[in-house]
Amino acid sequence: MKVVILAGGAGTRLSEETEAKPKPMVEVGGKPMLWHIMKIYSQQGFNDFIVCLGYKGFVIKEYFHHYDLHASDITIDLRTRTMRKYASKAEPWKVTLVDTGFDSGTGGRIRRVQKYIGNRRFLMTYGDGVSDVDLRAVLKTHRDRGKAVTVTAVQSPGRFGVISFDRQERVKRFWEKPAGDTLWVNGGFFVCEPEVFRHIPEDTTMWERDTLAGLARRGMVAAHKHKGFWKPMDTLRDKNELEALWASGKAPWKTWP
Repeated sequence: MKVVILAGGAGTRLSEETEAKPKPMVEVGGKPMLWHIMKIYSQQGFNDFIVCLGYKGFVIKEYFHHYDLHASDITIDLRTRTMRKYASKAEPWKVTLVDTGFDSGTGGRIRRVQKYIGNRRFLMTYGDGVSDVDLRAVLKTHRDRGKAVTVTAVQSPGRFGVISFDRQERVKRFWEKPAGDTLWVNGGFFVCEPEVFRHIPEDTTMWERDTLAGLARRGMVAAHKHKGFWKPMDTLRDKNELEALWASGKAPWKTWP
């Protein structure tokens, strides 16, 4: 089954990092966020990827074009202008990189890769979030519910502290908002039937606001509740938190050896 990854956005809220690269190429633990996401899928048996490119898509193309070089030890003899490359661990990935336009909406990007998917079910996610989600469980929910789309619903960590005060607006107490004490939100990690393409009429279509919302009104969207780890990388703070988790050796999304 093919996995579509949306990797075309500019990532303006992470401009410290995205001035020279697309957000999915911002590194955590020395590896691009895109690599981490692909490893999550690959560890669970999904290795056929379609990456939707847009902003600075050439950076992603060059990364995969030279992937074997990045992953290998090499000896370069400058005198003879030769290079010896030593064996490296190859990923079992097939990666199709598609320029889906700079200004395309998220739905439009999916629409532009239809020819590489065909009339088949596919998985889809964003290029900026990691999770320990059980993808086989999401797929089972999708099959059981029989809807056009299944979305992984998550409860994001409490980001802001809570203040309690009395009627005179005197502060009584500060405390951290507990993780999960929020409404369920779209965590990505979708399963989609090919009929969704009929609901993406143009390149400017937004997947969330237009396609997904329209399908939900028709009762065509199911939810798979994931109560485990999930975290997007929207800001520099998010990146630093992910870096700290990786450095601790206890990154929850790292399910591979």
